[in-house]
Formats: sequence, C-alpha cells, structure tokens
Amino acid sequence: MRNNRKVRMNRLFGNGRCLDVAIDHGVCNEPTFLNGLEDMEGVVRTLVAAAPDAIQMNYGQADLLQNVAGKEKPALVMRIDMGNPYNPVRHRDMWAVLQNQAEPLVGAIELDAACVVVNLFMLPDEPDLFRQCVENISRVRADCEKYGMPLMIEPLVMQPVTERGGYMVDGDADKIVTLTRLAREMGADIVKADPTTNAEDFHRVVEAARCPVLVRGGGKEDLRAVFDKSAALMRQGAMGMVYGRNIYQHSNPGAVVRGLMAIIHDDASGEDAYARYQQG
Repeated sequence: MRNNRKVRMNRLFGNGRCLDVAIDHGVCNEPTFLNGLEDMEGVVRTLVAAAPDAIQMNYGQADLLQNVAGKEKPALVMRIDMGNPYNPVRHRDMWAVLQNQAEPLVGAIELDAACVVVNLFMLPDEPDLFRQCVENISRVRADCEKYGMPLMIEPLVMQPVTERGGYMVDGDADKIVTLTRLAREMGADIVKADPTTNAEDFHRVVEAARCPVLVRGGGKEDLRAVFDKSAALMRQGAMGMVYGRNIYQHSNPGAVVRGLMAIIHDDASGEDAYARYQQG
C-alpha cells in the first residue's frame, strides 16, 4: 500500500509544502475554542474559497468539505483521536482515546482523507496519558501501513497546569526534539510540532523528524507576529504550518490564509505576507 500513501502525500503537499487549517477543535470540549466555529458550514465555505492546501476536521463534520463539488478543494486531514488536556483545569483522570476503537481508519477512508492525525501528549506527572497516546499510535500505525494512509503525529510537550492556567506549550527545544524523535521512531509520516521558543533552534526538530514537519500554531496571537514567526520557522526547514484559531477566529480568515500561503509557497517574508493580508 505504499503507492496509496504516496498518492495521498502528493495530494497534501502540492509543491512539497502545506498549509493545513485546523477546525477540529470541537473534540477538545473547551468552549473558548469554539468561538468562530459556531457556523461550520459557513466556515468551510470561507476556507474552501481561500484555498489552503488542507483542512483538518473530525469525522462528524468532514462531510461539509467532501460534499463540495469539484476537484479544486483542499485535501482533508482527519483527526481520529480526542483527549481532555485543553481545559484550564487539571482533571482527576487525564485521557486520550481513539474516536473509533474498533476500526480507527474507517471514517478517514470513507471520506477520502489525505492523512490522519493523532496526539502524543507529554504532560508533567501524567505518565498514564502518555502511555495511552503511545498505545493509540501503535494501533493506528498498523492500520495506516495496511491501507496506505499517511500518519501525522502531533507531539505536544506542555507546561504544568499551574504555570499559566492550563496546559500550555513548553517551547523547550530539547523536549520538543526528544518527543519529535519518538514520533518518528513510532512511524510518523508527518510531524506536527510546536515551535521552539527560539525559532533559530527549530532546525533541530526538522533534523530529528526525518520527515515533513508542519508547525503547530496554537493560541491566537498578534497577526504580524504570526507571520514573522512563520517565515522564520520556514527558513529553519519546516514544510508548512497548521493554524486554527489564528485563522478561524480572525475577522477575515481568507486574507490570513493568503498571507500564510505566500510564506509557505512563495518564501515571502513576514512583512510581505502582512502586506498581502492587508490587501484583503
């Protein structure tokens, strides 16, 4: 099934690079993530018109993308797991489970996904959560090999919940590199990694992955800072970005997509991308 994987990878990485717009936040059970996603049909229409390379969704909403007629629409990246580390509290039980325990890939195959994505959480004092993620990835990797489905692993190193009112990104390069290496050892075809605190260190993450690395956007930030950071990370060898709230919670998501696409596909600087965004 390796040819199937190559076909899907080609669909995701048009010229070897990719902007994946994530709107799969409904499984996080965090109300602040849903601001801007109330009208999913409208969000999908807006994003399809903006023409990123991919849109990341869950099974229950992915029909909104795949029912769009024509071949010039973004590829589908399907999240197939869910967990509870995104709330601003530490739960009594921390968990991460596959959305379909019996056949994890069946929905992705049914809806013609270009790849699937699974979390690899590394939270302080939560070894059982980490073990659950490893088990999920091991289960999914076998099916991905069987059906030729690319596997995107999302290694997430987080700070203690008490530091900033929730499990927030830990940008320590050594930690991100180590977890990225584990994702690759487990068979990642694509790694979706957090940015390092110092963008100049991100080349180490790329070297550890030995497969395409997409940078995870995280929480909403000042847009000019987003463009500058994205351009810096691309210079370090990233093959693209996965942005969610910085796009769908913006007043003009299409303009943000156009700015990011300029960085990813045209090697635009942050300044040039911001100018592209201001054109609307």
